[in-house]
Amino acid sequence: MWFLLKIAFAALCGCLLFVLVPYFGQRKLIYFPDRTRVLPTELGLVGVEERILKTPDGERLVAWYAKAKPGEPTLLYFHGNGGGLAERAERIRQFRREGWGVYMMAYRGYAGSTGRPTEVANVADARLAYGALLLEGVAPEATIAYGESLGTNVAARIAVERRVGGLILEAPYTSIAKVGGQTYPYLPVDLLLIDRYETDKIIAQVKVPILVIHGARDRTVPVAMGREIASLANEPKQLVVLPNGGHNNLYLDGNEAIVVVRDWLRALAR
Repeated sequence: MWFLLKIAFAALCGCLLFVLVPYFGQRKLIYFPDRTRVLPTELGLVGVEERILKTPDGERLVAWYAKAKPGEPTLLYFHGNGGGLAERAERIRQFRREGWGVYMMAYRGYAGSTGRPTEVANVADARLAYGALLLEGVAPEATIAYGESLGTNVAARIAVERRVGGLILEAPYTSIAKVGGQTYPYLPVDLLLIDRYETDKIIAQVKVPILVIHGARDRTVPVAMGREIASLANEPKQLVVLPNGGHNNLYLDGNEAIVVVRDWLRALAR
């Protein structure tokens, strides 16, 4: 009997460790920052300047800003969960060639920003970035909220809470809980998750035109989630699935996301 109790106790401890380790380490499974601070000039980005945003709780956020050509919109850009600002340099070049402005904020812990990323902090900092862009002289109607992967929820929240001219979602997910449930089916992700990023619960509140872009071969966020977000969104909306697109190459390898965005923005300006 005592031997069976020892086995049961050991099994219980094992189960607790199986649950508690992911619970307390869950943010390390969501955020994969490149902490290196790089100036845009070091990457040959002409016309892109660094900005520093000070948060109310004492953190300092790094952002890159490039002014739009007259009559062109500015993308208020919220990046994905991996890398930093430098990893988005090539797409910034493509945006700049189109004449679009860009305001890209690095989340806490990314690209020289201080602090640690959380859902609450990222959304609060996104509001700060929106206000900073207005102070740069960019009108709300000329501001396009742009979200990439993790940032799609952040961009959608800004589109719900603030005045913008439109919303672009690249590889959006329904919620991090559902993505995590597919990635870790053996864990009770829905019960454990703190940073949930539930885009499916807010997308219907967006009242501006929406463009959803997704790669048909995306193995990180299934294209089915992009289709679901598009189905839940209000008109006017457009869903574009790039047949050869994965998760990180929609602006590379001939996937032509830049053409999709260009055409949509031109139609929006008519």
